[in-house]
Amino acid sequence: MRYYSFEIVIEKEPEDVGYFAYSPTLPGCFSNGATIEEAKRNIREAVQQHVASLEAHGKPIEQHERLVHVEELTVGVPE
Repeated sequence: MRYYSFEIVIEKEPEDVGYFAYSPTLPGCFSNGATIEEAKRNIREAVQQHVASLEAHGKPIEQHERLVHVEELTVGVPE
């Protein structure tokens, strides 16, 4: 078995109750879920299928180190 690591992003759907998940390093690979946990499970399956398809077609599987960095930033704005 070969192992790959990919960054994933999970965002709250703006007009839905669910969450949207995607990997910036795998264009076209995305999924969703009603909860964050479900979105994580679904994107894992989507990534596995996407990578298997790339391998089957002899396409390169790009690996990037820490492409995504997300953190919360709080700022004060004078009134």
